[in-house]
Amino acid sequence: MPNLHIKYLGLELKNPLIVSSSSLTQTLESIKQCEEAGAGAVVLKSLFEEQIEAEIEELEKQSDIFSHPEALDYIRQTSVNMGPEKYLNLIEKTKKSLSIPIIASLNAVTPKGWANFSKRIEDAGADAIELNIAIMPTSPTRKPNEIEDTYIEIVETIKSKTSLPLAVKIGPYFTALPNFVRRLSYAGAEAVVIFNRFYQLDIDIDSLKPKAGYRFSSPREIYTPLRWISVLYERVECQLSATTGIHDGEGFIKMLLAGATTVQVCSTLYINKLDRIAEILNQLEGWMDSKGFSTVEEFRGILSMAKSKQPESYERLQYIKALVGIE
Repeated sequence: MPNLHIKYLGLELKNPLIVSSSSLTQTLESIKQCEEAGAGAVVLKSLFEEQIEAEIEELEKQSDIFSHPEALDYIRQTSVNMGPEKYLNLIEKTKKSLSIPIIASLNAVTPKGWANFSKRIEDAGADAIELNIAIMPTSPTRKPNEIEDTYIEIVETIKSKTSLPLAVKIGPYFTALPNFVRRLSYAGAEAVVIFNRFYQLDIDIDSLKPKAGYRFSSPREIYTPLRWISVLYERVECQLSATTGIHDGEGFIKMLLAGATTVQVCSTLYINKLDRIAEILNQLEGWMDSKGFSTVEEFRGILSMAKSKQPESYERLQYIKALVGIE
């Protein structure tokens, strides 16, 4: 029987499959079901920066000491320290009831004082934090370096507040992604999750209003994270976790071959239910047996750019072949 154990963010996982942040990981019951289905770890449903800020604003509305800046700062800190108690309680309950690692998730867009809440997450017993940063570059006057610097500042701020290992989940829309991922690792990220799947915009032509697009990923979306995992492996100092477009065992195996330490799944579990976890892991074990691999580390990253005898095949050559029809 192949050994699927891996180490991610300094944590021992029984296998590389992680259930990513979603409604599948927002209650104790649903998280237990993920563990029973075979998941190696779970990322809790994200706590949004706006949720914490809303509590701060509510306390401010109830205060009559706005004329005193020091007192107002104290109120802000008190609110952050209190935090959304339900989230902290969920962490505490899952840690008492489950044996797999529990990774908390914070969704951020600014490096504000709410980052102090990460310490409360640590105290509640979380094993790590996944920092989901999704800054939409909608302003035509905001420069690329300003956006990247904001990401770095958020990471540094969180790291200054907690000793928990930190993964940073990002989208693919960066001009020089390898350089940016390296900056994230220097700022304190032990892992980077490739890639976030942003809100999909659609338009209702009858009501003439915007609406949400299809919320699940498709297997066709695997190619972007697959390419960048293969490019980044051994070229950056942090671990890589793959997500988006992984719907079956084949896609799962591809990400490991490209260099991912862990693979996060979500959409396929909504579509195919939690039984999909066992199906993916069984396919992985069967494939490893057929190839003679006894551990994941024996083959992880062997099809990355760093290990390739033809690294150009990961760059312009593929584009040229597709464009001119050369095989």
